[in-house]
Amino acid sequence: MGVPKFYRWISERYPCLSEVVKEHQIPEFDNLYLDMNGIIHQCSHPNDDDVHFRISDDKIFTDIFHYLEVLFRIIKPRKVFFMAVDGVAPRAKMNQQRGRRFRSAKEAEDKIKKAIEKGETLPTEARFDSNCITPGTEFMARLHEHLKYFVNMKISTDKSWQGVTIYFSGHETPGEGEHKIMEFIRSEKAKPDHDPNTRHCLYGLDADLIMLGLTSHEAHFSLLREEVRFGGKKAQRVCAPEETTFHLLHLSLMREYIDYEFSALKDKITFKYDIERIIDDWILMGFLVGNDFIPHLPHLHINHDALPLLYGTYITILPELGGYINESGHLNLPRFEKYLVKLSDFDREHFSEVFVDLKWFESKVGNKYLNEAAGVAAEEAKNYKEKKKSKGQENSLCWAALDKNGEVVTSKENLEDETEDDDLFETEFRQYKRTYYMTKMGVDIVSDDFLADQAACYVQAIQWILHYYYHGVQSWSWFYPYHYAPFLSDIRNISTLKIHFELGKPFKPFEQLLAVLPAASKNLLPTCYQHLMTSEDSPIIEYYPPDFKTDLNGKQQEWEAVVLIPFIDEKRLLEAMETCNHSLKKEERKRNQHSECLMCWYDSDTEFIYPSPWPEKFPAIEQCCARYKIISLDAWRVDISKNRITRVDQKALYFCGFPTLKHIRHKFFLKKSGVQVFQQSSRGENMMLEILVNAESDELSVENIASSVLGKSVFVNWPHLEEARIVGVSDGETKFYLEEPPGTQKLYLGRTAPPSKVVHLGDKEQSNWTKEIQGISEYYLRRKGIIINETSAVIYGQLLTGRKYQINQNGEVRLQKQWSKQVLPFVYQTVVKDIRAFDSRFSNIKTLDDLFPPRSMVFMLGTPYYGCTGEVQDSGDVITEGRIRVVFSIPCEPNLDALIQNQHKYSIKYNPGYVLASRLGVSGYLVSRFTGSIFIGRGSRRNPHGDHKANVGLNLKFNKKNEEVPGYTKKVGSEWMYSSAAEQLLAEYLERAPELFCYIAKNSQEDVFYEDDIWPGENENGAEKVQEIITWLKGHPVSTLSRSSCDLQILDAAIVEKIEEEVEKCKQRKTNKKVRVTVKPHLLYRPLEQQHGVIPDRDAEFRLFDRVVNVRENFSVPVGLRGTIIGIKGANREADVLFEVLFDEEFPGGLTIRCSPGRGYRLPTSALVNLSHGSRSETGSQKLTAIVKPQPAVNHYSSNSSISSGHLGGLNHSPQSLFVPTQVPTKDDDEFCNIWQSLQGSRKAQHFQPTLQEKGAVLPQEISQVTQHHKSGFNDNSVKQRKHEPHRKCRYEDPVSPSSITLLLPSLLLQPSW
Repeated sequence: MGVPKFYRWISERYPCLSEVVKEHQIPEFDNLYLDMNGIIHQCSHPNDDDVHFRISDDKIFTDIFHYLEVLFRIIKPRKVFFMAVDGVAPRAKMNQQRGRRFRSAKEAEDKIKKAIEKGETLPTEARFDSNCITPGTEFMARLHEHLKYFVNMKISTDKSWQGVTIYFSGHETPGEGEHKIMEFIRSEKAKPDHDPNTRHCLYGLDADLIMLGLTSHEAHFSLLREEVRFGGKKAQRVCAPEETTFHLLHLSLMREYIDYEFSALKDKITFKYDIERIIDDWILMGFLVGNDFIPHLPHLHINHDALPLLYGTYITILPELGGYINESGHLNLPRFEKYLVKLSDFDREHFSEVFVDLKWFESKVGNKYLNEAAGVAAEEAKNYKEKKKSKGQENSLCWAALDKNGEVVTSKENLEDETEDDDLFETEFRQYKRTYYMTKMGVDIVSDDFLADQAACYVQAIQWILHYYYHGVQSWSWFYPYHYAPFLSDIRNISTLKIHFELGKPFKPFEQLLAVLPAASKNLLPTCYQHLMTSEDSPIIEYYPPDFKTDLNGKQQEWEAVVLIPFIDEKRLLEAMETCNHSLKKEERKRNQHSECLMCWYDSDTEFIYPSPWPEKFPAIEQCCARYKIISLDAWRVDISKNRITRVDQKALYFCGFPTLKHIRHKFFLKKSGVQVFQQSSRGENMMLEILVNAESDELSVENIASSVLGKSVFVNWPHLEEARIVGVSDGETKFYLEEPPGTQKLYLGRTAPPSKVVHLGDKEQSNWTKEIQGISEYYLRRKGIIINETSAVIYGQLLTGRKYQINQNGEVRLQKQWSKQVLPFVYQTVVKDIRAFDSRFSNIKTLDDLFPPRSMVFMLGTPYYGCTGEVQDSGDVITEGRIRVVFSIPCEPNLDALIQNQHKYSIKYNPGYVLASRLGVSGYLVSRFTGSIFIGRGSRRNPHGDHKANVGLNLKFNKKNEEVPGYTKKVGSEWMYSSAAEQLLAEYLERAPELFCYIAKNSQEDVFYEDDIWPGENENGAEKVQEIITWLKGHPVSTLSRSSCDLQILDAAIVEKIEEEVEKCKQRKTNKKVRVTVKPHLLYRPLEQQHGVIPDRDAEFRLFDRVVNVRENFSVPVGLRGTIIGIKGANREADVLFEVLFDEEFPGGLTIRCSPGRGYRLPTSALVNLSHGSRSETGSQKLTAIVKPQPAVNHYSSNSSISSGHLGGLNHSPQSLFVPTQVPTKDDDEFCNIWQSLQGSRKAQHFQPTLQEKGAVLPQEISQVTQHHKSGFNDNSVKQRKHEPHRKCRYEDPVSPSSITLLLPSLLLQPSW
């Protein structure tokens, strides 16, 4: 449901409410709920403005699957995953659905007509009709089957789905998606064993989800959706989650902000102040600005400060009410009436502004308008007052409301006492409302009965909505029967109304389709019903007008307009359908019924073949391990009386990722501070928070702060707390910092004193300290609405990036916190320490056997074989010695050296603007201006026609957003550079519109230009010229190119194409080898969910052209897939850096980034191991040591080639030897020599240094035979060559004895190093 503009308003009023998060910052959740329809719409028609867009069903289904995988992977629910598709809606919702579908069909028709008029050629295949996303259509039936297939497939093949209960409520289950979710939450809450600390995440940020989440009164409830951007061009959703920024709206903070909003009531009311009850009333007030079930009250618009008016009125009137208005979903009518009476002052105040304008108008044009209106209204008033005399003091619902302040005027004396102006005001006010009812609702006489009916209907609507939100559907058939709402001052005498609802039953799917679809979408219905929408003889033809009007009714956007089409008469609709029902086919009858929700889970004992719903596109599931249970339609209905509030003591425990304002002392107040939550500064009031600092406290001395936080973990960035390890403290003069060996990131717990050092800061450092504080202070104020006040100390910390398995000296495995290498400044007063944080990230992995079970996948982080994918073998005989046996695959790697050296041949050349200017014969200013934005207004500067401005710039550079268009523009430092493609485009533009260039050259000082000034002649049509330019720009391929950040280092498309060619050449060679080795466990990286966010090798540096491998499991990119870095996007935070990678193979969900389709992706550092870093380590800083060169001329191996020639091909290994080939000697010896020669590419061999032991990797298989008496470092004679045994192997002195090795590499581990 939409409450237009509500999300933006609420986010700007309460600035900390919404947090922009990246994937690695999202907290742990128990339950994830998806309101699926938003995903379906986005994946099927992402851009309705593009009339050329076409998409196939299988592409839609694949995109939906991918998006579901992405959301599941990001949130990683621990217990429940609930997917809810909209089923048949209550009748109250259908009016809005009907209006929306009629509008979308008309808009699509208009866009197609315009495109044809412009001469555009449209594709021959049918356009996707988004109206098919309605229960009962063939499309939804197919989608339902594919979603069931998808759930079964994920349960059977993805471990992360196997510990979770999955609920799938499809389009066949009646009810809106989000309300089916709330029904489930209510039923869970009603269970006696419900955990009040359950952490809920609901995907989607419609305003009603904020209200729905709050009705649950759950403490840990967040809403998630992609970042919303206001005020700019409609952005396309990006498919890659790593580059999507998310908004996480925390209802825990919303509850606290609501508490602050109404805190003035604490001292005013005589009854108990209960925030849960205040929240219930807050939800009720939100309904008065309109939603999907009722129109907004006249002139009550969010962007005209309707909500502060509602809140202010509530604060004024609540002390007089004696209690709350919304009693857990039940409307207290006497209290609600008093609230509305007070609120109705707004009607008069609004009209008084209109009235003042009318009086001014009268002074200009004479009395005609006022006198006419006054004549009619005065006559009515006279009749009314006479009637009142005869009726005594009897209340009359309507005209009492039309008298000032609701007082009934009963005597002549009172009338005479009123001033003439007041009399005229009242008369005009009545006439004003009378005109509204007559024009908007089409009534001839605004009678008492009419107004009484309006009031009763509106109050009944509010009660129905409250029930719907708190208790579920109380009537399927009720609906609000008007397009407009009554005036507040006319909603009177409601306290004694009796409100009753008949539950009824939901429409069948086809009944809803006929009730909400326009005739343009008739093909979505079974053939037998289609004539009812189009035939002149149809008994219900008037419900399908081919043309209709819309009324903005005080709104600004066309999509907010009221669609003026008739309401469906349910009885007539069903009677008309009755005659056609017998013609339904069997398959259609099946689609026209309701069915239950499915509950699915993994069962290792279950195994069967699940057939594919579309065998040509999706494979069958050969080993399906999913079981399911049918949940009856009423299983989750909770009795109204049992919907209870969950009480949680939030102070006792902090749940990471669920922020609260409680931890730091502060005061709050409302002020227009222009906080910038979105792209522009907010216009309304912001709830500001001011931190209270006790400046005289001894605790704030830098020595005391250092002793309390240095070397410890604290929470920074209040209120969105993040854990950080503190490595420094400074007060601007002195700095305390940890003095640790490089790479150490230890927490000093208890009384352990950290190794620290003190320095006094010089002038430059002091200046930097001041700048840091200014930057932090400005950010807190401008983005969060927090005044941090005077800062006594800055602390420097490393943020928590994740957890990694570490092995201690006893061979025990523990999950240990990992901290970023990057050190960031934080101000001390925003730091929270000494809080108990709940952390459920426990691990079942305790030993090496648990961490590296046989057949698990690992990646090598030592050399040789750095980055290679391995499979763990049975290591029972070596694990006691702290070794793991692994078979590594060593694929052929493309050689990019020549390409790197010659890249200048393929790179796009960029020139400064003055070079282009001289070639084109124009000024540098014109080059700069036309490659950016140029706005042209209607009319002339002296006589502009409206505010509309067209942008006729090429939009190739964006200074404010720091973005460029690769292939056309590039920013080098502060200067823009342009390619030859940009030059050609400018030349074409210059040829098309030379007069535009001439005019702008002469009027360079202006920001906006005007059509009639540029083309001033009588025969010239400026508007047509502008339209021609816009059409040309939109039709040019450059308009569809993606922008990229100027911070992005990229390889141009021509180089990417060459990389693809090299990779293809490499594939032709097919020399994938396998080796079996034993490895120290700390040099193996196993992709596990618990380690997400942790960088596998912190020493690796990433560069363009680097070869990498994806090491994340259950991810869009297949684990183990290799690729090449073709772009690097920098970021302020280490964890936010992204790499554009061209992968060696195409894969589902792959992006097209200057490369072949489906082969690109953007990934963070934590997802990659850098193969090139491994090569650099081998050949560069780590020297080759103790190498015995093989003797390829002599064949010593042929007699023993059968020792281990099993399934391991290529560089096979016997159990005794690490590098002994087992195939035809000449070929193997050549390969052997190739390895040798590549290793010789580094400098001269040197002896081992003890420090190299930690990076070591490989040991021969027979580790158990290593002698125990050599444990120290090595001397110069520690490695000697012995005579060959019968198999002619290279033998070594202790400690590698009696195993043999042919090649010994620098990082070889020759002794345990726990």
